[in-house]
Amino acid sequence: VPVFICMVFGVVGFIQLVKRRSLFKVDYDIILLGVYYLCVIGAYIAFEMIPINYRPVLINGFMEASYPSSTTLLVVSVMPTLIFQLERRIENISFKRIIIVFANVFTALMVAGRVVSGVHWITDIVGALLFGAGLFMIYKGVCLEVHRWSLMKSFRN
Repeated sequence: VPVFICMVFGVVGFIQLVKRRSLFKVDYDIILLGVYYLCVIGAYIAFEMIPINYRPVLINGFMEASYPSSTTLLVVSVMPTLIFQLERRIENISFKRIIIVFANVFTALMVAGRVVSGVHWITDIVGALLFGAGLFMIYKGVCLEVHRWSLMKSFRN
């Protein structure tokens, strides 16, 4: 689901690029979202390549990286962007509420599933929650600051 959401926003950005014929005319929050998703993928790959901790169980007879839980990191990094973008782009309140409830329930079930499955230490999941939340807050803060800056620029003109 998180990968699908990333692809949907990638298509949104691509459609804007084709229609507007310039990368500079694509909505700034979509460009920043692309950069954000690249950062999340980079973190995901880095933590898989440089194991900080190993799983409490062998996976197919091998020790695998465990910290942070990559599934949890992906979910808690992507699902809030769905909510943030919906709040900015969709006016239908009922549709927004349904998607927000879905995103929150999905995130909670995925995190709970990682805890219950026993393939991660609880610290792996907590670390992923904190890291993912921190990444999202940076993305949201940058978007809001760019928006504020663009409002100030247009106000001066």
